[in-house]
Amino acid sequence: MRPKTKKIEIDRAEIIRFMGYREKKPDYNMMEMIDECEDELQRAIMPSFTFRILGITMVKEGIQVVDTPLILPGADIARHLEGCHRCALFAATLSVGADKLIKSLETTDLTRAYLTDAIAGAAVEALCEEAEHEISYRARSFRTWRYSPGYGDFPLDIQPMFLDVLNAHKLLGITVGENNIMIPRKSVTAVIGLSDRSIDMARQGCHRNCDNCRLRYKCYYSRD
Repeated sequence: MRPKTKKIEIDRAEIIRFMGYREKKPDYNMMEMIDECEDELQRAIMPSFTFRILGITMVKEGIQVVDTPLILPGADIARHLEGCHRCALFAATLSVGADKLIKSLETTDLTRAYLTDAIAGAAVEALCEEAEHEISYRARSFRTWRYSPGYGDFPLDIQPMFLDVLNAHKLLGITVGENNIMIPRKSVTAVIGLSDRSIDMARQGCHRNCDNCRLRYKCYYSRD
């Protein structure tokens, strides 16, 4: 599990992408405001993650995660894990501090609220990448990229059991709210396939993009 006191390194280019910029770049004043908002966010959050590396086997209902009650249903996750003998389940969160800060700013400064939300999006992405590197180090295996509930036909309704298997409520403070959306909001769960052989991550059905996400029509980053 990642120490909650460790500062997270956030990619500035990723922040700008989450802000919706394309060819045009933020001006000097905007970059200063980004710096200020990032500093405030860093003080408010306790980024952390946890994971488990477990065996997997095919069953009638989908992919059984060995030694757990969790079954991963759907053709897309089965295709994603094709050729893998193990998987890593992980959860990551910026903590409730991010949600509280953004909600507070929404009542006082909408511009800073928007910027902070974008920075938080980039921050949780960086946190997930950190988790992936740690999993690679521990597993010593070839791996797929991460695949989250809500992608393709991999349903969000497995979130409660997914989090239970990771003991994420106790370790990270993550719960599940209405429509199986996680709280804190800046949280991610995902599956990474592990194999003794090289994996073709560009194989059909395993492309990492917004088209595979069930939330793509609600996400303003995707709409932009």
